[in-house]
Amino acid sequence: MVQAYILIQTEVGKASTVAEVISKISGVIQAEDVTGPYDVIVRAQAETVDELGRMVVARIQAVEGITRTLTCPVVHL
Repeated sequence: MVQAYILIQTEVGKASTVAEVISKISGVIQAEDVTGPYDVIVRAQAETVDELGRMVVARIQAVEGITRTLTCPVVHL
């Protein structure tokens, strides 16, 4: 299982709506609107890195109101 934090920038005033929509996507563990340089932080999981990438590109980035994403895979050192 691969997990990642996805840091999301949104259009002004869209963070809450974006977090709510993303929280319903399969594989998303948690989606929270936050303050700071990013507007929403998502924790997601998938079986493989490729599947995680497809989730981000095809499903998360397709949500209306998102302007930029940064995916940070979780590593266990």
